[in-house]
Amino acid sequence: MYPQNKQRQTANVTPAQLGIIVALVFIIGFVLGNQITNIQAQTNVTLPPEFQPLQEAYNTIQDQYIEDVAIDVLVDGAITGMVEALDDQFSAYMPPEIYQDFNISMSGDMEGIGATITTDDETGEMYIVDVLPNTPAEAAGVQPGDVFVAVNGESVEDWDQTQLVTNVRGPAGTVVNITFRRGDDLIELSITRDRFEIPNVEYEVLEDDIGYISMYDFSERSRAQLDEALNILDVNNLNGLIFDLRGNPGGLLTSAIEIGSAFIEEGPILYERFSDGSEITFSADGSYAGIEVPIVVLVNQGSASASELIAGALQDTGVATIIGDVTFGKGSVQTVLGLSNGGGLRITVARWLTPNRNSIDGKGVVPDIRVPIPEDFDYQRDGDIQLQAAVEFLSQTEAAID
Repeated sequence: MYPQNKQRQTANVTPAQLGIIVALVFIIGFVLGNQITNIQAQTNVTLPPEFQPLQEAYNTIQDQYIEDVAIDVLVDGAITGMVEALDDQFSAYMPPEIYQDFNISMSGDMEGIGATITTDDETGEMYIVDVLPNTPAEAAGVQPGDVFVAVNGESVEDWDQTQLVTNVRGPAGTVVNITFRRGDDLIELSITRDRFEIPNVEYEVLEDDIGYISMYDFSERSRAQLDEALNILDVNNLNGLIFDLRGNPGGLLTSAIEIGSAFIEEGPILYERFSDGSEITFSADGSYAGIEVPIVVLVNQGSASASELIAGALQDTGVATIIGDVTFGKGSVQTVLGLSNGGGLRITVARWLTPNRNSIDGKGVVPDIRVPIPEDFDYQRDGDIQLQAAVEFLSQTEAAID
């Protein structure tokens, strides 16, 4: 038997849509997969004269606009406009309330309903991609593919993702009323928000004594959770290990290095390359877990950034066999800087390369054994065909060794 809940039931998304997935525990305002550097942005830099029109526009709005507008609203709008001018889906401005929650999320704690969303490029509609297990969203019956129609009675038609996040998230114990469109039906759900730790690592022993570990994202706690799973599974007394990174959107670069170091004993895990051509090498940190059994890493289109970093490193070094579908293709690194207004600026600062200096940006990691999901795939009917392929591969590998 195969685990029935291991292949996350996600709605179909295109690579472009995956690029703007919001990890919504309804708390993270922007896609994961970044290097976090919470340092204060420079405040003592004199603006060049080209910024004079910005001051003029501000003065005109303050003096002549028919309605009163809060200064912080204008500031948020100006910063948002500058970042949008970069035309980079991975760079973003986070208003103070979103930035605060973003920092909390990186610790592995969440407060909200427990789902991930994205925006349809063609229709502009925002919909559920994934529902986290054991969360308010799951308990209320939210399903992948559900399209947001209204929140607390207010239409979301003209909202962006930040507005949606701001209105859906809230303190644990409070209720948010959401209207979804599911097919041709409107579904109204009252969801009680909660605070919870993301069930980041799940593990068990499958048939043929094959260990299974899935990881939802890369947070500060991920390495400790991985070590606990490996210890409880007693991995070296099994016939193989499956490391499931499907649907894992990424996370902290530091966490990815720690996870990579569990599998790679020494040598580079990735290279960071900056705009001036300079590079930084990130090598295994010496915390090798000593795994001696054959390893399979499962990936799919939802495996992005740090997940691709791990898959690419284990593929290049020959440590693991990659099975599944081509990954998302996010080969960039972002830094998050705190601003004096309490908000945060997230900008792309580098590209990363695998140990063999391959760039996966826009291309993804191509599995050693491709098991794409057919268009007519039915999970209830067909089961988890990618996990089945991994188990069969490891079983055959063990038989060949014997």
